Amino acid sequence: MKKITVIGAGTMGNGIAHTFAQFGYNVHLVDLSEKVLDKGIETITRNLDRMVSKGSITEENKNNTLKNITSLTDLKKGVSGAELVVEAATENKDLKLKIFKNLNELCAPDTILATNTSSISITQIAAVVDQPENVIGMHFMNPVPIMKLVEVIKGYNTSDEVLEKIMDISKKLNKVPVEVNDYPGFVANRILMPMINEAIETLYNGVAGVQEIDTVMKLGMAHPMGPLQLADFIGLDVCLSILNVMYEGFKNPKYAPCPLLVNMVTAGKLGIKSGEGFYNYSKSRKAEEVSRMFQ
Repeated sequence: MKKITVIGAGTMGNGIAHTFAQFGYNVHLVDLSEKVLDKGIETITRNLDRMVSKGSITEENKNNTLKNITSLTDLKKGVSGAELVVEAATENKDLKLKIFKNLNELCAPDTILATNTSSISITQIAAVVDQPENVIGMHFMNPVPIMKLVEVIKGYNTSDEVLEKIMDISKKLNKVPVEVNDYPGFVANRILMPMINEAIETLYNGVAGVQEIDTVMKLGMAHPMGPLQLADFIGLDVCLSILNVMYEGFKNPKYAPCPLLVNMVTAGKLGIKSGEGFYNYSKSRKAEEVSRMFQ
């Protein structure tokens, strides 16, 4: 398997494309927006430059990685000849179902169709294609080139052969694949999101301030990043979407998103991506000040 297509050039998509390309795969990075594609390639280049400066890869490795990536806005051309397609679009069920319906029409019958969803049912996504046995979850962690874990989620109809292939290719990417069952939020977000939501509730109830809550969790629980910092890093809109998926799936009030989170997303305070969340990331702040918050 050498030909990979990644759909979506945002944070997760460009990280997944970077990782496959770095390990010698020919990658088509597909997005509807030329601007998003350009930004994705810029991000990959910047991350590769950082790896070169740290001595983890050579300049030749960097150049070969970039050569392995072709960006396209045409989905039909993008998936042509692909042996594996990894969908990394926004965490929106309707959007993902639409993409998989298109993939069903455009891809060869034996193409493995993976989704990077962090919470949505693999079985439900697979239900819109003719070969549901070829659909699987491949949930990478952010930042993809650095984080080792890949949650591999087998849907109700996913074949053992496809599961084995995805476990194997994950290892070839120098990742650690972990098989989990197809329930809302899987393992990572089923545990992480209620913690983040509870941290937001703690702030909402006036127990402590943002930095105080994060400091307690970093120093008291040895977390590398506080839960409110992490929420900003993930994106508050993504956190809200995942919590809504789990609340809808389990009908358990413990997954109901905090009103403060709902209001912040409604107000456009989405974290790093919007310049403000629980912390302020505006351009007026010194870059090193923001950087220190995540050390």
